[in-house]
Amino acid sequence: MESEKSGLYSSSSTSAEGFKYDVYLSFKGPDTRKTFTDFLYTDLEAFGVRIFRDDDEFRKGEEIGLDFLKAITESKICIPIFSKNYASSKWCLGELAKMVECKRTSTQLILPIFYDVEPSEVRHQTGSYEEAFHIHEIFE
Repeated sequence: MESEKSGLYSSSSTSAEGFKYDVYLSFKGPDTRKTFTDFLYTDLEAFGVRIFRDDDEFRKGEEIGLDFLKAITESKICIPIFSKNYASSKWCLGELAKMVECKRTSTQLILPIFYDVEPSEVRHQTGSYEEAFHIHEIFE
């Protein structure tokens, strides 16, 4: 695995199926970066899985970069790690929207992980997800 100048971990080869990455990891940095996400990344990498993940701390107010949107389309599997504050990030929600769009138009899979949050909280937008979506509505 090589570290690119943009601060993104990735590998450079393309698979026979046309996907550059096996997995795209989407996560809220402060919630899981130094814990669960790092462990998952390390374990997947040890098995030779080609992974795309953001290695830089997200800066508030920035729009999701084209590199990230492209990486999502070039990934066979997308893994959003739903944590307490995932929905508070417009960046994470932008990634998730692109994942859903790609799933509808290709053979891509989405394998969600629920980290310290119940699936029903995400599905029904209750708890921290209700709060986050309410805040997004206020500022839109």
